[in-house]
Amino acid sequence: MLALTELGQRLRQERESKGLSLEDLQKLTKIQKRYLLGIEEGNYEVMPGKFYVRAFIKQYCEAIGLDTDAIFEEYKSDIPSTQTEDMPQQLSRVRSRKEIPQHTKGVSKAYDYLPTVLVVAGVVVVGIIIWVIAQNIVSDKNKEQANQEAPNSEVQQSNTQEETNETTAKNDNSKSEDEQIAADKKEQEKEKAEKEKAAKEKAEKEKAEKEKKDSGKQEYKEVQKTGRSATYALSGTDAFNLEVTSTQADTWLDVKNGKGNAFFSSILKKGETKEFDLTKETEARVNIGYSPGVELKVNGKAVDLPFDASKQVRQVVTIQYQPAEAQ
Repeated sequence: MLALTELGQRLRQERESKGLSLEDLQKLTKIQKRYLLGIEEGNYEVMPGKFYVRAFIKQYCEAIGLDTDAIFEEYKSDIPSTQTEDMPQQLSRVRSRKEIPQHTKGVSKAYDYLPTVLVVAGVVVVGIIIWVIAQNIVSDKNKEQANQEAPNSEVQQSNTQEETNETTAKNDNSKSEDEQIAADKKEQEKEKAEKEKAAKEKAEKEKAEKEKKDSGKQEYKEVQKTGRSATYALSGTDAFNLEVTSTQADTWLDVKNGKGNAFFSSILKKGETKEFDLTKETEARVNIGYSPGVELKVNGKAVDLPFDASKQVRQVVTIQYQPAEAQ
């Protein structure tokens, strides 16, 4: 095994202190595990190129919450500089097409088989004529038999028709009862669905009115913004409820109060939402390792992240809270 570089040791210690395995980090950064291990061991030979070394180290740092610029400056001797790498030139191969020669011998051979073909064709024609005559004879016999059985057939047909009519009447009555039962059941289901819909709409309306009432006096404004950190002031409300949702990918999430006590410090999986009741706190610090697709809500109201997630992947949001009754 290779000896760890100072940078590799620093990154591994920081990762392990966060309780992250290489598999967890692979999910966060989308970088293959063998490349992450190469970064920690200083084995950059496994990378596709020196450009990728710097890019992968940057993503590694952002995922575990380290300042990338400071790391690159402190360990610049461990990190290779970027240089242009020649790409192998692809060579194309062109294959020439060969002309297909004309064969003339097959024509003369066809003439040799002509007598045999004519004999076979004659046998087939004779067979068809015999089959047609036989069919005509069978058809005449069937007509005579049908004429003899016609009277009996009419009686049987009459009896069968009466039985069919009786069966049809019974089926119609049974079908009518089944249709009525199905119609009643459908009507009951419709009424039930309408009641549930009305109850849901009423609950949503009451919730919206409550949120509107609560947020009418609520004020959430920016106090300070620098680097990848921003501070906001929350006032005009007696509640401080925070919701964090990740919609695009897994992300590292760290939520602490002003005293440094952690409410959550782990991976927030894609599609997962975490809720925090911070009403008793005066300050909350939210550290987001991978901000694209992360949504924040304060007291049920969506608030924007301070920075463009495509430009600033890791973001730190500090919210200072002052209850309305204390103002």
